[in-house]
Amino acid sequence: MKLRSWYLASLLFCFAPTVMAQEAAAVTGKTPPRRDVRYVVLHNPGPQWDKAKGPFEQPGLQEHINHYRKLLQDGKLELGGPFMDSAAGGMMIPAAGLGEDEIRKFAQDDPAVRSGLLRAEVRPWLIGMRK
Repeated sequence: MKLRSWYLASLLFCFAPTVMAQEAAAVTGKTPPRRDVRYVVLHNPGPQWDKAKGPFEQPGLQEHINHYRKLLQDGKLELGGPFMDSAAGGMMIPAAGLGEDEIRKFAQDDPAVRSGLLRAEVRPWLIGMRK
């Protein structure tokens, strides 16, 4: 029960400013700030992942990196990289404004996903806090 209370309190802390801004906008007639939703790509090892090898020793990983470098060079990728734990995988955070259909197609066109080295999951992520 304590965990649930902590979770609810943290959600309130994160999203209260957005709700308050929306209420203020209703009173003042100004447009509320737009939500920043990104469609992040989570990668996990696929059936072709060789557990006996490290992430950078996997055949086909360089093609995966090159694929996402195209997105970076086009200004459509903010951050990306591997997780540093034993579960492997990684995450890509596209730039603001990139639509779900575009990122989903891009993720499925990844040579490492097509070969079965990686699995890609696209999930909507609401940025609730930023610097």
